Amino acid sequence: MAKATFHFYGELNDFLPANKRQVEIEHFFGEKGSIKDMIESLGIPHPEVDCIEVNGASVDFSYIVQDGDVINVYPISAATKTPILSLVRPQPPKVIRFVLDIHLGKLASSLRLLGFDTLYRNDYDDAELAAISSTQMRILLTRDKGLLMRSAVTYGYYVRNTDPQQQIVEVLRRFNLFKLVSPFARCLRCNGLLKPVTKQAIIDKLPENIQRDVKEFHCCQGCAQIYWKGSHYEKLQQFIDGVLDCNR
Repeated sequence: MAKATFHFYGELNDFLPANKRQVEIEHFFGEKGSIKDMIESLGIPHPEVDCIEVNGASVDFSYIVQDGDVINVYPISAATKTPILSLVRPQPPKVIRFVLDIHLGKLASSLRLLGFDTLYRNDYDDAELAAISSTQMRILLTRDKGLLMRSAVTYGYYVRNTDPQQQIVEVLRRFNLFKLVSPFARCLRCNGLLKPVTKQAIIDKLPENIQRDVKEFHCCQGCAQIYWKGSHYEKLQQFIDGVLDCNR
């Protein structure tokens, strides 16, 4: 049997069993295979990897692992901390857009609330999610590491936190998005952009008390949902302020 020695750094250890974290892992194999396949066989999704060093040299995912190789695998967070050239990190998408799996519905609503283009449906299957991420160059956010391992996925991230408010802060930090926050710009229901609309244009769709007491309205360009600053507005604003405070 051939043997390669792996060392995974930083948050890549989140995917490893406790007894294999922050230590050298001796990986035995019979048939030679690509380093991408071996990394994923050990539990690490490829979109989480920033760069790979084999015997002191940078390699890409197609490298065929050899007997005796010493392999260091670094996470995205190490991108500015290691001098190693990355041959696996894709060029970042020009526009930050997301697609989320079924487990992240509340996170999807939070991202839309903060103005980010976010696709979410509770009936997407894994193949659809991977295809959408690939064809639309959307970052796939998921709690399913097997989904991130699909070959079609280029941009993806495994959300560590399970609490929705912590999840939104985690994602904003991971992708450095705090300065791009634009609250109340998107429809929470369908992800469409909101535009101002006059009261007269939609007055027949409003309850009588809203017709009387509210002056400013926005309408979704996708589903025609109407928004105004109702009793829920203050609670949403407090949520937004709490998220933004995490970057101060």
